[in-house]
Amino acid sequence: MSITLKIIYENDDFLVLEKPADLTVHPVKPEQKNTLADLIVARYPEIKGVGEDPLRPGIVHRLDKDTSGLMVVAKNNQSFNYLKKQFQDRKVEKEYLALVVGKIKDKKGTITKSISQSKKDHKKRSALLGEKSKPAWTEYEVLEYYKQYTLVKAMPKTGRTHQIRIHLASIGYPIAGDEQYKFKRQPCPKNLSRQFLHSHYLKFQTTDGKMIAFKSELPQDLKEVLEKLEKNHE
Repeated sequence: MSITLKIIYENDDFLVLEKPADLTVHPVKPEQKNTLADLIVARYPEIKGVGEDPLRPGIVHRLDKDTSGLMVVAKNNQSFNYLKKQFQDRKVEKEYLALVVGKIKDKKGTITKSISQSKKDHKKRSALLGEKSKPAWTEYEVLEYYKQYTLVKAMPKTGRTHQIRIHLASIGYPIAGDEQYKFKRQPCPKNLSRQFLHSHYLKFQTTDGKMIAFKSELPQDLKEVLEKLEKNHE
């Protein structure tokens, strides 16, 4: 693979990296290659046996393939179990930057719609109540208005698959460039080739009890999209 890992912090227990867009976090089948997990093991062979699943070495949380930004990866099993419990107990603070289609009226809001697997497409999720739906909770805050779009900060308090994408679409504001949850005739900013979603902030507790936080600026492709949009101050 031509992609190199961008590590922004590491110690003996974990590493924090910036995942690029268009990269799957881990394989679903053993024969699947060219994932983030492959890059991690190539650089850190000792992580190969960390965790509960050999296809997900050291990985305690995920980002969608086309979502960029911050991830934490455990380097040993003690750290893996410790970090995993923090995610399960909803103690990890996560913030994402998302550009949505439309003008969100409320400057701040909370979405608490449960999420279940779509009955029509097994790759998709739905914000409709079903027998196996799971509670989900996302808070958001408007950062900037543009013509046809709104830049928001999204704070997921739970970690459901596709949660931010589903929740924002469910209130009528799908993420720009999201092919899976887009609306019919949805506009797309010029030169945006993926969903505009970036893992921007991550805060958690280390094994020695210290709180640690990381920030990641928008990658160049998303910055350039914003620069070409016209701001709306109405």
